[in-house]
Amino acid sequence: MAKSVADQLVEMLVSAGIKRIYAVTGDSLNEVNDAVRREGSIQWVHVRHEEAGAFAASAEAQLNGFACCAGSSGPGHVHLINGLYDAHRAGAPVIAIASTCMSMEFGSEFFQETNTIKLFDDCSYYNQIATTPAQFPRMLQAGIQYALNKKGVSVIGLPGDLTKMDAEDIATSLKTYKPVSEIRPSLNELQQLSELISLHNKITIFCGIGAADAHDEVVGLSKLLHAPVGYSFRGKMSIQYDNPNEVGMTGLLGLPSAFHSMHESDLLILLGTDFPYTQFMPLDCKIVQVDIKPERIGRRAKVDIGLHGSVKDTLNALLPLVKQKTDDSFLQAQLKFYDEVKKQQHTYVDDSGHRDNIHPEFVASILNQLASDNAIFTVDTGMSCVWGARYIEATGKREMIGSFNHGSMANAMPQAIGAALACPDRQVIAMCGDGGLSMLLGDLATIVQYKLPIKIIVFNNRSLGMVKLEMEVAGLPDWQTDMVNPDFAMVAQAMGIKGITVKDPDDVEQTLREALIFLGPVLVNIMTDPNALAMPPKIEFEQVKGMALSMSKLILNGRMDEVLDTFKSNYKHLKEVL
Repeated sequence: MAKSVADQLVEMLVSAGIKRIYAVTGDSLNEVNDAVRREGSIQWVHVRHEEAGAFAASAEAQLNGFACCAGSSGPGHVHLINGLYDAHRAGAPVIAIASTCMSMEFGSEFFQETNTIKLFDDCSYYNQIATTPAQFPRMLQAGIQYALNKKGVSVIGLPGDLTKMDAEDIATSLKTYKPVSEIRPSLNELQQLSELISLHNKITIFCGIGAADAHDEVVGLSKLLHAPVGYSFRGKMSIQYDNPNEVGMTGLLGLPSAFHSMHESDLLILLGTDFPYTQFMPLDCKIVQVDIKPERIGRRAKVDIGLHGSVKDTLNALLPLVKQKTDDSFLQAQLKFYDEVKKQQHTYVDDSGHRDNIHPEFVASILNQLASDNAIFTVDTGMSCVWGARYIEATGKREMIGSFNHGSMANAMPQAIGAALACPDRQVIAMCGDGGLSMLLGDLATIVQYKLPIKIIVFNNRSLGMVKLEMEVAGLPDWQTDMVNPDFAMVAQAMGIKGITVKDPDDVEQTLREALIFLGPVLVNIMTDPNALAMPPKIEFEQVKGMALSMSKLILNGRMDEVLDTFKSNYKHLKEVL
């Protein structure tokens, strides 16, 4: 029996290391589905929504290096887009198979016809559609190469009629190539940086995800320079642990200590970070940026020296050129400030809240204590991200995955699916918001179908919490941010997941402990304080004024009880930070 194009697709994916395809079976994908069944070594993961499949593939790619998802004609393509945007912006190598209507119908406005080139152009490095058996393997091989080596999404359009045709041999390669290169600045540039370092004593290092494999080199440089080390959210799990000079995160979810260190510096060294918020960058110090993608240099701050290289290779070449500094007064001052910030942060944990208004800081802190040393956390965008950023600590083995660049809702639960399949021997914990979980609730069924022991912790504040806060600091009354939720624990039980609702703070620790040791999937629905306040590292007067204005508008609209609840909950937080 001749090998079909669908068979060739599966064979090439297996050769490239793909273990599973996240997809909803249907129509133009049917031949591919059958080829997967017959081949036997790739798992077809039947998600309930293609967006969930793309999120799951993104998580698997971030953990294991490569993943695949698929969507069939029309709506299946459109459903993929949000998850693929997230994967692409996260630098996750994902190959997406977009099966289409028959090639003879292109351009006829056929049923479920979409233009995949236009549709996926902004969320991919490679995006082509094959219409002949000779084109297909070349395009697939190129797509795999782009995804793996440029770190992002490749989309292969595959007409349903093409999948049935006989595969053709081609003259070009079908292999996957993953070359590893040493990339570092020139010796002259490194010497220039070394000389700049020698001129300054108040130096701060700030790391992003690009420094993930350079933990020891970053710590080594910080010790030579007596430099505090801050990090972005994506850099936290790789940089925080075993780092005596770390001073925490900055950014919207971070702490005042890293912001303070950066703004007190004479020299700021940015390592592997494309940190997006320019308002958190200092304006009156020298700035050096090292990045593997030179096109990023200078787009977030006024950089004095921009260097092209991987952080690990660059620091390995730089360290022998740097002399040990003796003055550690700047470092000690920043570490002392950080200690005070951590003490203040812990006061939120000490107050566990009250019935139906459990403090989320307390929940996240308990979760941090009970989770395994190598747990994988997925965090929903919004308040769940805040609690994950501030209270889940790095160990050197833990991972944290979220929609950190794209900022999508509903990412945590489907990313946990990908994480659990990619790393079946590790504990997977999804920190979900009630808004995020609601959006892709149907894929709880996928967790049950594939018997994934995911622990879903719902921070149920009955609102779109981050949006509510954004409206308040802008001086707007929060409007249409409330959530009328189902009983998530009962929904979980109806789907076959152990479901528990926690209303009393005294029950949090024991419930989480039991959930984490339970052998199957568990959903813990925790009724958290809807007025918990996630203050940024630097509070502007306009934000405080906006909050006051928002409260006054609520009073005028007859919502005095809500104002009093918000004020009581947040007075202590505002007083301490201000």
